[in-house]
Amino acid sequence: MPEPHTPWEPVEPRFDEFIHSPNRLRICAALDTATALEFGALEESLGISTSLLSKQLRLLADAGYVRVEKRPQGFGRPRTWVRLTTEGRRAYRGHVAALRDLIDGA
Repeated sequence: MPEPHTPWEPVEPRFDEFIHSPNRLRICAALDTATALEFGALEESLGISTSLLSKQLRLLADAGYVRVEKRPQGFGRPRTWVRLTTEGRRAYRGHVAALRDLIDGA
């Protein structure tokens, strides 16, 4: 069951070196805009290869930041959907807050 998309809530600014990796940061930013995104749409919007996206999603899933699930379709193959977990959304938003603090303090 997908977690509901939540509006920005106050979070503790916390720089997250794991999320800061450019591809993982872009993935989290894209996922934060929706409840869940289909793998192909995410791949296309980011303009990265299937293998690179798969590897980064596996790392994010292992960290507990995303959930990847196959959903059956009425026809054809099941599709893969990706979403931020509550922990992942909190970590991403905390990272963004920390980046904003860095910028504002500069």
